[in-house]
Amino acid sequence: MTLIDDGDAERIYADLGPATEASGGSAANTAACLASLGASVEFTGKVRDDGLGRVFTHDIRAAGVRFQVEPATAGPGTGRCLVMVTPDAEKTMCTNLGAGALLSAADIDADAIASARVLYLEGYLCGKPETDPAVERAISVARDRGTLVALSGSDPAWVELKRAALDALLDRVDIFFGNEAEACGLTGTDSADAALVALSHRCQTVAITLGAHGSIVAQGSEVVSVPAAPVTQVVDTTGAGDSYAAGFLYGVVRDSGPERSARLGAIAAAEIVSHLGARPLARLSDLAATAGVTA
Repeated sequence: MTLIDDGDAERIYADLGPATEASGGSAANTAACLASLGASVEFTGKVRDDGLGRVFTHDIRAAGVRFQVEPATAGPGTGRCLVMVTPDAEKTMCTNLGAGALLSAADIDADAIASARVLYLEGYLCGKPETDPAVERAISVARDRGTLVALSGSDPAWVELKRAALDALLDRVDIFFGNEAEACGLTGTDSADAALVALSHRCQTVAITLGAHGSIVAQGSEVVSVPAAPVTQVVDTTGAGDSYAAGFLYGVVRDSGPERSARLGAIAAAEIVSHLGARPLARLSDLAATAGVTA
């Protein structure tokens, strides 16, 4: 993943061949997958009053997610990520955070956080002077009102760039999500197992995804390993971690325990990687029921 500005985004887009356009965004993908599982979910993020912003707003609301933040009327455009996927499903991402990097404390819906079981934060918001007040406001409300706080590492490059800021939050995080590279980068370890131990000293629940090898989860003294759900063909891994987090969080709010939560995460991730784009094309609640994994 490489951060790019508006000019880079325009130049790279002009050089691309035919493309598939779809709404995305790390935490927004998780919200859409949670809604597909049957959860009640609200997304807090920032778009501009432009074409991409209107498409994003329509798509996330159509997915069943509450989204009430007013669009920005000035400043950078709606954020976008140009994802180039190779035939083996590996990806290169050029990310322009755009208006999303300007989410403010005033945009935080304290009542929604207070009434929720879980507040889920993406790592991309952490370590930026523009968005740190929003992160602090959200976490403070959650801790004050007994709402669980979950955090995603979001991307290995971001963890490398903002390791200190992410580390500073961990003692106020109940649930941490990350892939192996993110977890190792954050803890300075060289294996998923070592990272799991280090992170579990800070967070009550830690879930580390291992791609085709599934995931490992530590919750208190319990450690479980869950295989990946079967996939006929892996097409695009974009959003795999976002969807895994959604399945796991759905298990959390239904008090399903770490193993069943991880299995729900695996089912959601398997659907996402089977096609281009990071939003579910099939109803995740139906897929979970078919697999016999209900929260």
